Amino acid sequence: MTHLPSSSLEIVDAWAQQPTTHFMQQPWLETLLRWTGAPPEAPPLEQTVKVMREAHVSTALISAWCGPHGWLLTNDEVAETVHSAPDLLRGVGSVDLTNPMAAVREVRRAIRVLGFVGIRVVPWLWDLPPDDRRYYPVYAACVDAGVPFCTQIGHTGPLCPSEPGRLIPYLDRVLLDFPELVVVGGHVGFPWIDEVISLADKYPNFYVDTSAYVVRRLPPAFVDWLRGRGRDRVLFGTNWPMLSPARCLAGLDELGLDDETRALFLAGNARRVFSL
Repeated sequence: MTHLPSSSLEIVDAWAQQPTTHFMQQPWLETLLRWTGAPPEAPPLEQTVKVMREAHVSTALISAWCGPHGWLLTNDEVAETVHSAPDLLRGVGSVDLTNPMAAVREVRRAIRVLGFVGIRVVPWLWDLPPDDRRYYPVYAACVDAGVPFCTQIGHTGPLCPSEPGRLIPYLDRVLLDFPELVVVGGHVGFPWIDEVISLADKYPNFYVDTSAYVVRRLPPAFVDWLRGRGRDRVLFGTNWPMLSPARCLAGLDELGLDDETRALFLAGNARRVFSL
């Protein structure tokens, strides 16, 4: 049985999607659906709201997706979904890296017009590591807008190359070039956990979220770091609908977090990083 945190303890989900059927039927998702047991159909918004509420999630950040072959979830689709559940959902935008100036303008529109709280680009989808020149105008636009840049770190579940998710040297160069840029690396970063911890220790604006992981399966070295000097650098996330928040929270008590660290992990760090 999954024992959920008390309803008095706030939870923010730093990485979720409200996908379309087009998104869920992408061929590269086959392995991820098989691993997680998620159905290939897009969940209705009512189901998303239900599973978030049942797990006491107060805010979920849902993301747009753009890749080299076009949009899978547009910023306007995400904005419409957020408008349908504004007390629960906040938007994270995306951009098309093939058109730098249009990407910069879209960052500005997503933040100023749509009210989004961050921008996400997934490197494995583009097969471009984050130090590729095509990202750099987006980083500058995020700094200018005062929002985090969200990315994926570590290996990929989908049938795409994992190398763009390696942190050193790729993300290391970005953090050197943009010391003002706040970066949130999603999906923990396995198998390069030592690189994750070393970069987070080195760069004060680099954060990590635990999306795509059940917390009891987090790598031991990562949990040790979370209990100590990483306590203000780790955000809870799910990757819904691949994993539900209740499933991701299974084993939370086994992590041995003190009350302050638990509160920071579940909501406090996300609220600070995304200015929620």
